[in-house]
Amino acid sequence: MTHTHEPEPHFVPLTTYREYPEPEMLGRAEHFYEEMNRRRTIRTFSDRPVARELIEQCLRTAGTAPSGAHIQPWHFVVVSDPSIKRRIREAAETEERAFYRGGKAPQEWLDALAPLGTDEHKPYLETAPYLIVVLAKRYGVKQNGDRMTHYYVQESVGLATGFLIAAIHLAGLASLTHTPNPMGFLNT
Repeated sequence: MTHTHEPEPHFVPLTTYREYPEPEMLGRAEHFYEEMNRRRTIRTFSDRPVARELIEQCLRTAGTAPSGAHIQPWHFVVVSDPSIKRRIREAAETEERAFYRGGKAPQEWLDALAPLGTDEHKPYLETAPYLIVVLAKRYGVKQNGDRMTHYYVQESVGLATGFLIAAIHLAGLASLTHTPNPMGFLNT
């Protein structure tokens, strides 16, 4: 039996912490709330170009999200190629048709979506300059090739996605989370 020695944990001291006077804390919290309260999910996008550097900076922010054991069990894929966006739209609309019209959706959910006008048509998946596919990594691979379980994957990916949405909003862009189920078509 071969034993591999895992490296000792390396802790980075928190040297960037800033403490603010309480009135400033409240002001900062209020400002952040006001800014985030302006955020809206949209389904109509401009095809105006957006600098890739801006998207990459938002992704760096998402990468700062907390995660179980700081494993960061997510992978972001930025899609800008029109042919790939078209393939994603076609596959997503196929799943959505089965959901909306194929009896998969509970009536209660359809009733909740009715005021939003949400249906299986997803033209914005081609119009938006970028699609950011968020993938959860259920496990990793250790240096010795053994499989390593990731813990709190859904929670961690949800937090990173929330950070991403906030960063996109604070940069002055708009976003939409689109979650067809199942999403296995994204694996290809």
